[in-house]
Amino acid sequence: MKIFKRIVLALLVLIVVSFIGGYFYFDNKFTPAENYLTVQGVSKKVPLKWVSSDSNPNVAMLLPVKLEGVSQIFYMQLDFGSPTTLMYSNALKSINEKFPSALDLKDDSQIASVQFGLGKMTISSDKFEVLHYGNEVKWDQEAINVIGTLGTDLLEKRRITLNFKEDYCLFDVNGNQNGFTAFEFEKRRLLFPAKIANENLKLLYDSGTSGYEFITDQNEWEKYRVKDGKTKSEKANSVGNTLTVISAPAQETIEIGSKSLSLSEVTYIEGTSAVQNILMRFSGMQGMIGNKLFLNQTLIIDCKTEKFKIE
Repeated sequence: MKIFKRIVLALLVLIVVSFIGGYFYFDNKFTPAENYLTVQGVSKKVPLKWVSSDSNPNVAMLLPVKLEGVSQIFYMQLDFGSPTTLMYSNALKSINEKFPSALDLKDDSQIASVQFGLGKMTISSDKFEVLHYGNEVKWDQEAINVIGTLGTDLLEKRRITLNFKEDYCLFDVNGNQNGFTAFEFEKRRLLFPAKIANENLKLLYDSGTSGYEFITDQNEWEKYRVKDGKTKSEKANSVGNTLTVISAPAQETIEIGSKSLSLSEVTYIEGTSAVQNILMRFSGMQGMIGNKLFLNQTLIIDCKTEKFKIE
């Protein structure tokens, strides 16, 4: 009997240790790197540029940026699914070859020192993480050269207004809070309170999933989709990984903050890893919303006060 009790006790200790270890593992996975951005000034009416495909006019949202001493206009994707602003290695190498003084690539090419202009605002860091991704620069004034990703570390520095009616955004530091709703800005992720069919949800706003309204798991997708509606399947690129995205029409109303919006489509994704699925559940979020849901709205996000407003 004593041996049995010891075995049970050992198993309990192992379970507790595994649980604690798992918690810290996933907590560490969700914890972003330190915010190394230096941001100066504010910016008014930066134009939004949409990347489109044959089936989707709003695949990705780009903002124009300028490097000092380089006349070429570059672009960075505004991606709230990324807690850190990243640069792309292939583009940086192309720029460094032609304009070596425009940026400073470190010896291991994993870190870069870059300063760029975004409208009237200047963003810089000596510790930009370099992602081995992207294309070489095409030195054509009409080319759309994407050199990196603007993450939510920028939102720690500036309030953003996204005017999807007129396709521009602006960055400032102050503004009134009338009609604003609280949200969670946990580990630099935007978690908006929402409600569908009297079900309260916590949804991650990921501007990187730009062309989709509401992404959830397959079970919830079955619940919200129009049963005889035609589904569509497409391939999506997630930083070099190919995923299968399946969408179907919906006829629901989604309440986000104090605003009621029409939900006309619901989506789920095949090909995500088990770790990604566990991370999603660990975060407490119950789905993702993309830019498509807000295309006729103006969205103001103030991460310092953790308040947002849809107009």
